[in-house]
Amino acid sequence: MTEATRPAAPEQVSDRRDTARPRVRERRQGAGLDLILPYLLLAPAVLTVFGVLIYPLWNGIQASTKFYRYGRAVSDIGLDNYRRLWSDPEFLNALWITLRFVTIAVAIETVLGFALALFCAKELSGIRLLRTVLIVPMVITPVVVAIVFRLIYANETGMLTALSVALGGGKVEILGDPVKAFIGLIMLDVWEWTPLVFLILLAGLQSLPQEPFEAAQVDGAGAWRTFIDLTLPMMRPILAVAIVLRTIDAFGTFDQVFVLTQGGPGTSTKLISLYGYEVAFKFQQTGYAAALFVTVGVLILALALAAVRLLRRVEAT
Repeated sequence: MTEATRPAAPEQVSDRRDTARPRVRERRQGAGLDLILPYLLLAPAVLTVFGVLIYPLWNGIQASTKFYRYGRAVSDIGLDNYRRLWSDPEFLNALWITLRFVTIAVAIETVLGFALALFCAKELSGIRLLRTVLIVPMVITPVVVAIVFRLIYANETGMLTALSVALGGGKVEILGDPVKAFIGLIMLDVWEWTPLVFLILLAGLQSLPQEPFEAAQVDGAGAWRTFIDLTLPMMRPILAVAIVLRTIDAFGTFDQVFVLTQGGPGTSTKLISLYGYEVAFKFQQTGYAAALFVTVGVLILALALAAVRLLRRVEAT
């Protein structure tokens, strides 16, 4: 009998078993750690989202069903605050002003941003410097932008009044007129946030495949026909993303209107965010303000879901 076929001694078998057991135990421990490790890595992000999003949202929903007096919950009133909203003329007026503001501002920003993106997508001399200059308004603090525009719009010493007087005209009253103040607020928002739409659409234009455009150029298609038949259809999903993001952000506009007009003259520029701020902190109606913001959040969420569904249909076609 050779050594290869000779059975192992009992001592050798027990030694092999003793050395194999720690290896099996290590493998099991490693497999368990591999299963737990992804959850351990996700835990900080989940806790952060819970702390800054889920808990405040749940707390706000609870507060919206209570009646507060001097900052303390006195009684549970159910859905009375939500019923009161839709019979409150000030809320309905603020919501209507906000819808007008968002619609007009986002439409202008989309058109201007798309036009600037089409121009800056070309490789021209100095185009990189122009791209850098165009995004400057977006990185300035909104409060600073509002202060600058307030100085421009000032009735007595504003830049527009000084320019008008120098040209032989009179004072330019923007902040004192309801219509002009609303237009002035839209112009501020357009100046500040058109660069965001511009950046999104520029990135989309630069990611488009070049083969269809080269084929269209060979076929002799003009710039307008190329834009209608190729650029616009391929940019529809990116346009939808830009419009949705900007619309959601525009609904929360607060800093600019608070510094520029504080909702005046009258209530011509009182957006829903400013009205909610006044209800919560000026009139101390905590429960009603919570119901207001929960309602607005639901409306924005419904708008975003509808936009996502529309985007999927566009991609499918």
